[in-house]
Amino acid sequence: MGYHWAFLILLLSISCSASTLVDKSFKQCMLTRVVGSNSTSIERIVLNSSSSQYTQALDSLIQNPRWLNSSRKPFLIITPIHEPEILAAIACSSKLGLQIRVRSGGHDYEGLSYLANTPFVMLDLVNVHSIAINLTEETAWVQAGTTLGELYYRISQVSNVHGFPAGLCPGIGLGGHISGGGFGTMLRKYGIAADNVLDAHLIDKDGTVRDRKAMGEDLFWAIRGGSATSFGVILKWKIRLVKVPAIVTAFTIQRTLEEGATKLIHRWQQITDKLNPDLFIRVVAQNSGANSKTVTAIFNSFFLGGIDRLIPIVKASFPELGLQAKDCIEMSWIQSVLYFGGHSKEDPPEVLLQRTKSNSFFKGKSDFVKVPIPENGLEGIWKMLLSEDTLALMIMEPFGGRMNEIPEPAIPFPHRKGNLYNIQYMVIWEEKGIEVSNKHVKWMRMLYEYMTPYVSKSPRAAYLNYRDLDLGTNKLDNISYTEASVWGEKYFKGNFRRLAEIKTKSDPVNFFRSEQSIPLLR
Repeated sequence: MGYHWAFLILLLSISCSASTLVDKSFKQCMLTRVVGSNSTSIERIVLNSSSSQYTQALDSLIQNPRWLNSSRKPFLIITPIHEPEILAAIACSSKLGLQIRVRSGGHDYEGLSYLANTPFVMLDLVNVHSIAINLTEETAWVQAGTTLGELYYRISQVSNVHGFPAGLCPGIGLGGHISGGGFGTMLRKYGIAADNVLDAHLIDKDGTVRDRKAMGEDLFWAIRGGSATSFGVILKWKIRLVKVPAIVTAFTIQRTLEEGATKLIHRWQQITDKLNPDLFIRVVAQNSGANSKTVTAIFNSFFLGGIDRLIPIVKASFPELGLQAKDCIEMSWIQSVLYFGGHSKEDPPEVLLQRTKSNSFFKGKSDFVKVPIPENGLEGIWKMLLSEDTLALMIMEPFGGRMNEIPEPAIPFPHRKGNLYNIQYMVIWEEKGIEVSNKHVKWMRMLYEYMTPYVSKSPRAAYLNYRDLDLGTNKLDNISYTEASVWGEKYFKGNFRRLAEIKTKSDPVNFFRSEQSIPLLR
């Protein structure tokens, strides 16, 4: 441990000679560990701030430009292509006392995959994205740098009656997505992505790969929705593919406040968790940006079946919506991925292979709702949305169905029976500057405070994949379990202590740590 601290003190001095020394030591360590490598091949994947590719590598997948000009940048960026390079990078980081952050898609809401307050190495898995599908078993091995879009595309190329129940955004990296849970349009039928993981390859601080059998059931439990980067680096997941019909249906219906949106949302809250598990209806309530005059509610739906089956179900359970056949679009499952991912269903599915970055700044938060919000409570929300001078929205995604059947302790993700829906709050702006950022973040915190009476309590739950450092952060080198419980129990509820027990056994030196990593029990 003293050796590690010596390196950290050396780095914190920020002298050119110290930086050069550690850079050389790291590359030499990589050379000795990657069989068949040479100086040129190591230089190609180990980038320091002087490297011509450093800035492009860092910025290419940053999804929230709030962090672009941060001074908390990685000391080195590692862009491995092959598994031995990943193993060596982790082992060398551990040997030299450098903290490590892992980026698979760059969608961490608070930028923790590429920011830190101490000297660190960023392991960028963008080039690690192989997929091996076994249709006979209805499984797939998927490397951590694979995006959801790549996975969905590859499934569609071999079957039109299989899918995977994960998120809606095609650019999200699978490594981090499953690590936090991962839910999308099929959660009411099949649960979340982490519920459908059968095996994994996890790399520990010494660069050793462990599968499910080698890591043991406790650690395998922890990495599925329990912040896998607190325990190691996910190399790949083995997932269970699920059956989907050849034809699915989607619809989008919009209503303004003047068109009765408040009463529709109030009614939706009462039935959304009780609907047929094949049916997913989410609501997006948003203003229109600066000088908004009204709030629009967007009822966005996915159904595992055709229009002829969908219409009677909606008319029986939610007649107030006024759904008609002309509002509905039949399509294949892969077309629904395009539809919900911001594309046209007519676009070629190859667009799902594209990695894009956002140029918009944002702040997000989350909540879970257990009791319908009364109409006067909703009206207060609308006033808040209309008071903000940029795009502000709430995405309300229904639970129930399969989510009610899976016990809270099944995996670390605990948000199951009793939750009507999840809320993702988002405020998005284009203007640069710290004052502008602070203004919009302040507004978001005010909205979150307003929502206190209407959402879950003891704890007020939150979703890890919508990470929010406002909930609390670790003192990186001396965090107690009690201190971390302030934020940890919001994400994991009663599962948090078991996560800390497993962390204490599997990573007793707390090598894999961040501002919101699972703490040791002490």
